[in-house]
Order: sequence, then C-alpha cells, then structure tokens
Amino acid sequence: MADMPRPRPQYLQSERTRHGKQVWYVRVGAGPRIRIKGEYGSPEFTEAYHAALVGERPTPKEPATRGTLEWLWLLYRQSSAWTDLSMATRRQRENIMKHVLASAGQQPLSRITRATIVAGRDRRSKTPSQAKNFISTMRGMFGWALDANLVSVDPTAGVKRPKRKRSEGFPVWTDDDIAKFQKRWKRGTRERVMFDLFLYTGLRRGDAALVGKQHVKDGAISIDTEKTGMRVTIPIDPELQKTLEAGPTGPLAFIATPDGQPLAKEYLGNLFREACRAAGIRKSAHGLRKAAATNAANRGATVAELEAIFGWAGGQMASLYTRSANREALSKGAAAKLARNETENPIPAPADAIPRTSKKV
Repeated sequence: MADMPRPRPQYLQSERTRHGKQVWYVRVGAGPRIRIKGEYGSPEFTEAYHAALVGERPTPKEPATRGTLEWLWLLYRQSSAWTDLSMATRRQRENIMKHVLASAGQQPLSRITRATIVAGRDRRSKTPSQAKNFISTMRGMFGWALDANLVSVDPTAGVKRPKRKRSEGFPVWTDDDIAKFQKRWKRGTRERVMFDLFLYTGLRRGDAALVGKQHVKDGAISIDTEKTGMRVTIPIDPELQKTLEAGPTGPLAFIATPDGQPLAKEYLGNLFREACRAAGIRKSAHGLRKAAATNAANRGATVAELEAIFGWAGGQMASLYTRSANREALSKGAAAKLARNETENPIPAPADAIPRTSKKV
C-alpha cells in the first residue's frame, strides 16, 4: 500500500474487515458510503475517490492485455522500484502516464522503440519540464522491466533529456513585494496565514498544505518533506507565531478551508495565486521559498544549515545561495577598496611617461 498522507483527503473513511483487510469508503454528510477500490494513492483510487465525491460509482476497467504498455505499467507500479519513489514523484509520473496510456496503452511492447520515445520527447519539447519528466518516467519503467526480464531491450537507452533553457527560474520576492502583500492582507486572514507560512518556513507548497499543530514541538515545526522524504526542523519565527495565533487555522492543517479541512496542494497554489494578484503581485509561492533561502544565506547560513532547513541534499542547491551571498559580501568589500581619498598621492605615471633629464652619464 502506498504511503498515506497526513491528513487524509476529505470525506475518506477507513475500516478493517473481520479478516484484517483495510477498506476505504467515501461518505459525504449523511449520504451513502461508496466503496473505493484499488491501491491507496494510485490513479484508479484517486479517480474513484473524486467520482464518489459527486455521488458517482466508477465503471470497472477491463484487465490490461498481456504484453502491452498498460500491462507493463501496472506491473511496474506493484514493484519496489515504484514504491521506493517519493509520493510527489509517483504523482508526477502518474500524470505523465495517464496521457501516454490514453493514446498508446494497448500498444504491444515490441512496437515501443527508441524512435517512439524520441518522438514522445519531441512532442513535449515546447514544455521542457514535461519532456524531461516523460523521459524519466519511461526510463524508470523500462529500466525496471529490463532487470525483471519482461523486455529484452530498453528503448530509452541513449535517449537524451532535453536541454534546460538558461533561466533564473521563479522570480524572487523583493522587500517591496513582501510589504505590498502584507499591506493588502492583514493578520487574521487566511491569505496572510498562507503567506507567512511560506515566507518564514521556506516550505514547498505540498508540505505547507500538510503542516499543522501536530507537527509543532518545542517551538519548532518538524515534517518529512513530500518531495525528498527528508525531515526538516524549522524554529517558528515570532512573526509567524503572531500570524498563527491570529488565524484562521484548522485543527489538522494551519492552512484550511472555512470549515477547517486541509487543502490539496493544487488548490492551495490557486488560492495563493489569487491572493498575489489581488495584491498586485505576479509571483509565486516558490519565489518566497527562494527569498527565504536568499535571506538565510545573506545572514550567514552555511550549506549544512540551509540543507537542514530546506530539505536539500548533496550541497548543490544550498551552494547556489551561499555562493551568491559570498559574492555580494566580496563585491561590497572590493568596492570599498576601489574608493580613494583625493588627498592621497596621485597614481604614479608609468616609467616610460616620466621625462628624461639631459644629464650626461
């Protein structure tokens, strides 16, 4: 069974049968209980869950034909290679495969060649991140299948990922942006809770959607990050504490619906985008994460400290911020050395420019 997120989706209930099997139901208010089948967290489970929310019962799917792309995908999702991936990576790859299977799920594996993979990459070339994720998804599945002797050739072998365009990425929030948002959204609004949680913790959107009182101990937030599974521990800043006390917050998540229910990270992203637009700002939650990392680096945080706060590993991401902070400090020091007082002796002329005397030797 896939790892269960905390807290669980709204209206989803669980119980164990007399045989010890865990089963899932959706029940909205006093309505009927609708059984949800499939592996928890799988696309089938998610599809059935959303259908049940509107009172629909999902139509059963025919079993996949042996030797097809869909058949291989279903086997792959039962492997340890799949369950070892983070929940965020699984969701990302499921979204990729949902479209792939809709058009080519019944294709025999023998027809999936290197040319097929290259064509799939090139069709997504206008969105390099999608092309990259497509290659990663197919490579993970076929690499596992080759080891499991389910295919004789890995069609992704030698296929290059698209080159990333040189970009600064998500724009960082400036001090003026921050002041502008805070002026528009005062403490006591959900928009301010969202903003301050992003600003003072640097959490990614998926983690910010989950974090709540149950993650707080001794004045610090501790949570296993969704993307990497790494645990981060972040002391609660006094300004954030004031915002959380002003609310509104939910019983299980600080950022919640009006009736106290946690938000899906996609919905949280949409709400925050709307709040930014209302404040006249066209930037993102990830830009606030970058602002938090920049601020910490400028105040002297080391690579190890940044990794502990932001859930990075390997030193690469953290080094980007510390190098930038170090360059800024060095440039300020160098500028001071470039300055000179007018009373100082003038710069001496080169030797060739000094007039020669007519004195004979």
